[in-house]
Amino acid sequence: MNIFRTVESKLAGLLEGGFGRMFRSEVRPMEIAHKLVREMDEHRTSSVTRVYVPNEYLVWLSPEDRARYQQVEDEVIDELCAYLLEHARREELTLASRPVITFNTDEQLSLGEFGIQVRMVHEEDDDSGELRQAEHGHTMIYSAAARFRGASEQPEREQQRAFVLADGKRLVVPRRGATVGRSRNCDIVLDDVGVSRQHAKVIRWGESWAIEDLGSTNGLHVNGSTVSEPRELQDGDRIQLGNTEIVFQLR
Repeated sequence: MNIFRTVESKLAGLLEGGFGRMFRSEVRPMEIAHKLVREMDEHRTSSVTRVYVPNEYLVWLSPEDRARYQQVEDEVIDELCAYLLEHARREELTLASRPVITFNTDEQLSLGEFGIQVRMVHEEDDDSGELRQAEHGHTMIYSAAARFRGASEQPEREQQRAFVLADGKRLVVPRRGATVGRSRNCDIVLDDVGVSRQHAKVIRWGESWAIEDLGSTNGLHVNGSTVSEPRELQDGDRIQLGNTEIVFQLR
């Protein structure tokens, strides 16, 4: 058995015994591994003689999933790093250092969803925490929902998940909806003095989504049109709040 298959077996082995019940319907280690490789491949940078790939990976989990990983988090991270190293070796990709993977909690993610954020870190960046944070790439959101929907005795009808692209980040809209504004209490916070503290809200609209103005000072616009009452949103709609434009997406 080659090294790649050995690492895969170890990751899959975390599902056996007691941990098998733990991961039966949540985010599995191999699902994270496959998406980490995908993000590595999609962020290649070529030089004259080498192809570089990111060496820092932030994995965002829902509170429920993160709690289930607590007992095995270090072990899972070690195996995920080995998985990335072996993939880079096989594909002749260059890493500036050994991969660094950290698990984080995102309150806006639902059970079975996870996000991955990548960055290529060089030694000269190590003392600059601000630079490290600012240069992370966009967060890609993945979901294991298609796998574990069938595990429920009474599964809910599948509905498209909503996201917004804001300030270079892809953010999940919670299933209950999301408030958007300048206040830190909002689900989606925009750092713009032209945005009201609670400017707008993305809400359920039948089987789709809509946005409504919450009495903002500078108003709300969708694709250039002023919104004075709840407006149904379509994939790709551009929403203007103050001096900030965000993009609504469906998946």
